[in-house]
Amino acid sequence: MLSIMQKTDQRLFTRNRHGYHFGKIPYQNEKVLSFTEPIKVTTKHRLTNKYIKQYSSCIFFAILLVVMDKEQNVEHFLSLIRKAKRGHLKIYIGMIAGVGKTYRMLREAHDLLTAGVDVQVGYVETHGRVDTAAKLEGLPVIPRKKLFYKGKEVEEMDLQAILQIHPEVVIVDELAHTNIEGCVNEKRWQDVLDLLDAGINVITAVNIQHIESLNGEVQDISGIEVKERVPDSVLGQADEVVNIDLTAEELISRLKAGKIYKPDKIELALRNFFKAENILQLRELALKEVALRVEKKVENEVVENIGLRHERFLACISSQEKTPRKLIRKVARLATHYNSKFVVLHVQTRHESADRIPLAKQRYLINHFKLASELGGEVLQIQSDDIIGTIINVCRERQISTVCVGKPNIQLFSYVRSALRYKRLLNNLAILNIDLIILGS
Repeated sequence: MLSIMQKTDQRLFTRNRHGYHFGKIPYQNEKVLSFTEPIKVTTKHRLTNKYIKQYSSCIFFAILLVVMDKEQNVEHFLSLIRKAKRGHLKIYIGMIAGVGKTYRMLREAHDLLTAGVDVQVGYVETHGRVDTAAKLEGLPVIPRKKLFYKGKEVEEMDLQAILQIHPEVVIVDELAHTNIEGCVNEKRWQDVLDLLDAGINVITAVNIQHIESLNGEVQDISGIEVKERVPDSVLGQADEVVNIDLTAEELISRLKAGKIYKPDKIELALRNFFKAENILQLRELALKEVALRVEKKVENEVVENIGLRHERFLACISSQEKTPRKLIRKVARLATHYNSKFVVLHVQTRHESADRIPLAKQRYLINHFKLASELGGEVLQIQSDDIIGTIINVCRERQISTVCVGKPNIQLFSYVRSALRYKRLLNNLAILNIDLIILGS
């Protein structure tokens, strides 16, 4: 406190052609009431130590009040500065491999190069596609980093080289890629964030099946669990999202013509991911996702209507393996649609205390919390045996509008207790005007 006071006094009592206005601060029950007895201090006054000491406390609290009052404005200003210094992010989204995302990125790179922009290729994977490889010609390419992994030489994007060269725009393919051991970051999307923080503009691409919150829906459509995923928060940082769209017929024709995969992989692809019904559903997801991102951008640029109810979601999870992950992704999607925030809550009863919870359930919870954080949610773990009471308290504190829970597993012997518990939950939510969503397992 003393050092702050000293700095404040030094700043204030500086020779200036303008005077300074201070006042005594009256107190009542240790609360500041108002400023009275204004005193004008000019350079004509001799600022002795006695004079400074007399008014230093007054000055400090006056400054403190101004700082507190303007704190939000300062933070807003700082965020604008950081945003201005940060690189811009453009993401091409496709419904499936082979729609032409990489080709479009390279075509844009050529246009930028012609316009005199310093654009370079940080990483592009052609997958042996002739048209894509031809589009790569004539563009400056930053050499990849060669690493040895499990006895094999592997090439990865050289993040440090890109940062050192610092091009105005860099092309980075396969946003969801997992880097091998020895790289700076685990994921390529983390590399992209580092480039953006360094002030480098990035053009990148990702398929719809790699978006974290859509992982469950993609698995339901295709029957395949996609391992490499990108958090929704990364897409939320994009300045521009572009959908590369093709009809199912066009895509299948490209596949059969050998423009996507080599001949020996075509039949396998047609029987799996490239089924016409799969393509149509994935196409719908991609179109909806891009439309959602555009809608969010518009909403963020429009002044909020004070009269509107702000949606805030709460996901109540257990220590089970599968249902909580579906629940978290569902809530994350809802929060994205409403351009709002969400909270993930786990109430830790005495049966799941640190010394009693099985290791498997502990591992599940850690993964759930990680997923929630990656999707941009707030994670709460509260120790209590009163699960319903804890949920209600969190709803009040966080001003929750919608609560999402998993389908209750009611056993016969505990039916009455479970029924009473849910009745209590429903009654309290009704009083608070909070909606309830029960997600099936």
